Amino acid sequence: MTLRVPKAELPTELRDSMIEQLGSVPEPVEVLWHHPELAKANQEFSAQVGSWDAVPADLKTFAHMAVASYVGCSWCLDINYFQALNQNLDMTKASQVPRWRQSDVFTPLERDVLEYAEAMTSTPPTVTDELHAGLLDRLGPKAMVELTVYIGFANFAARCNTAMGITSQGYSEACGIPLAPRPDSAVPAPTA
Repeated sequence: MTLRVPKAELPTELRDSMIEQLGSVPEPVEVLWHHPELAKANQEFSAQVGSWDAVPADLKTFAHMAVASYVGCSWCLDINYFQALNQNLDMTKASQVPRWRQSDVFTPLERDVLEYAEAMTSTPPTVTDELHAGLLDRLGPKAMVELTVYIGFANFAARCNTAMGITSQGYSEACGIPLAPRPDSAVPAPTA
């Protein structure tokens, strides 16, 4: 897939900062910069979402990766796997998120979070009262609200990136364990 919107020229200071932080400029930033106010608002909200701490980082990162895998956003999957490495998360687990249903490395709570992420991502959403209540009971109201909004943000990012043709930039290549591919049988069928 190729970019459907060309990259915009970033201010030098922003470009240099991104390169210093990540080694390259993330394509979503370059694409969104055609609308600088929107790009700045997106960066600010993304930073706020990243600062929330009612839910452990591993659950949020794995949830975002589950959304990305489900939607087919290779960029989100790539950058979140890279972030898992930088957050010192369990890389064996992170590598298995695309095939979490077939993997035996996840705890019951992690499996429920991954299921919740996919259920929120389905069109229409398929979140059940039982799944939600089970997570609410274990996480509490504050964390449940945070997790839900975090997954909503992951959907926003994944769907925007995919629609604009933004794909993996190879950030995950720094990770020592290859990212498992999503099983063909787990790919959601298109909905009418």
